[in-house]
Amino acid sequence: MKILNLYAGIGGNRKAWGDEHEVTAIEFDEETAKVYRDYFPNDTVIVTDAHKYLLEHYKEYDFIWGSPPCPTHSILNTTKNGRGDVKMEYPDMTLYQEIIFLDNWFKGKWVIENVVPYYTPLIAAKKVDRHLWWSNFNITSKDIKRPFKMDTATVEQYEDFLGYDLSKYKLSNKIKNLRNCVIPETGLHILNCALDKIAHDGIKQGELF
Repeated sequence: MKILNLYAGIGGNRKAWGDEHEVTAIEFDEETAKVYRDYFPNDTVIVTDAHKYLLEHYKEYDFIWGSPPCPTHSILNTTKNGRGDVKMEYPDMTLYQEIIFLDNWFKGKWVIENVVPYYTPLIAAKKVDRHLWWSNFNITSKDIKRPFKMDTATVEQYEDFLGYDLSKYKLSNKIKNLRNCVIPETGLHILNCALDKIAHDGIKQGELF
């Protein structure tokens, strides 16, 4: 299966997928992409704008995963959490552009992941493992255990939990790179849900949540 992994980061979502699929990863930051290349040498890694790449290449893949930027949607980036010093920004509509685009034009299976926002989502989604998921296949619930509190965990704790060693990389914010990772167990669960749907092609395609 040909998989497009958009906004790939260091590849947390992809970590448990194995090497049976043909994966193309899109990441905008070169140093972040270097980490991904080292951990997944069999993948094709392209340093470019994921939003633009999706529009130009979506027909080439069987399964598309997207994790567009989340800060402008998160409650942590608004004064609703009591942080009056936070600079207010308009929500980045890239998220909804990609959901609408894939739901109407992509013939394969797709999923978009993002944080639970400070507002009511404009398009209904499924909540699994602290995040929201938009997809055209059914995603079942799954409880993911973490050995620490995310907001107080150290780089070393994240590295041990996720299976990374970032000591040799010149990342500007290692804790952010690690926090941005989808937990590998969750990434595998989502892929398996998509594969199960693909395996039952005779069944009517799932609707957008």
